[in-house]
Amino acid sequence: MSAPDDSVLFDRLSHVRADVLAQLRRRIVGQTDVVDQMLVALFSGGHCLFVGVPGLAKTLLVASTAQALGLKSGRVQFTPDLMPADVTGSEVLDEDRASGQRVLRFVPGPVFTNLLLADEINRTPPRTQAALLQAMQEGQVTIGRQTYTLERPFQVFATQNPIEQEGTYPLPEAQLDRFMFSIEVGYPSEAEEVEIVERTIGEQGPGPEAVLDRDTLLALQGLVRRLPVHDGVSAYAVRLARATRPGPGAPDVVRQYVQWGAGPRASQYLALGARVRAALAGRLNPDLEDVRAVAASVLGHRVIPSFAAEAEGVRPADIVARLLEAVPR
Repeated sequence: MSAPDDSVLFDRLSHVRADVLAQLRRRIVGQTDVVDQMLVALFSGGHCLFVGVPGLAKTLLVASTAQALGLKSGRVQFTPDLMPADVTGSEVLDEDRASGQRVLRFVPGPVFTNLLLADEINRTPPRTQAALLQAMQEGQVTIGRQTYTLERPFQVFATQNPIEQEGTYPLPEAQLDRFMFSIEVGYPSEAEEVEIVERTIGEQGPGPEAVLDRDTLLALQGLVRRLPVHDGVSAYAVRLARATRPGPGAPDVVRQYVQWGAGPRASQYLALGARVRAALAGRLNPDLEDVRAVAASVLGHRVIPSFAAEAEGVRPADIVARLLEAVPR
């Protein structure tokens, strides 16, 4: 960090976790690991996929986060009959009553926001899912011959039900790869569930208040790109990503259970996620443990299991866990 302003921003970033967490606790019970992973993705500028059965407060978590960050938010409830234009917007034909002239006018869709909640994204067919591809990769959408730039920050926080449930469609690998993290949301503990019941059947307290604003978030996202990263951290991130790819020299678990491995984007997200995780903990330099801490969320949805893995019930999370033991630090 060279500029004095960077030192101020770093100090702000190192305290922001506690500030946001305090606001989310007004609505969310437990899920500390999920929130920590989400904050890493958020300050990295990455998109985030939350996977879990219905009723685990995934939607509430995303909506509460938007409130705590003072961001414009939009929501798309993905359903089987949803069309791409329902996501991106469309052109409508307007007629000037005075002149009789007809012109096309663009009506923006819900994608024109800062934090887009794509609720139950795998309940709509791939054609509509693909409407988000350009927006997630390039920060813009093309309608007809016109390209429209989305206001920064633009991040997609999507929820997904387990694919085994009725009425779901698998996300294409190209779209999965655009999500920085895929976070598993599990059931609460018994004590947490008791607290959830007591909170929700009684009078609702105040909701989250904004502890950041858009400009500050953009400044913090820019800061993490300037933080130093030791060569050893980047090298370890690359070794982990490359180890997921079947071929000569791949670990036994990969040769046996992986059909396709992670691409170079995984290496980038492993290193970036480690950098942000360290900064949120008040540490200027990330270490290998930071890479390992984000590995499951970065690699899990990028490892495509083979038939042997599916037959034996070996999940991508199991493969990543064994991979972390096999790849030298």
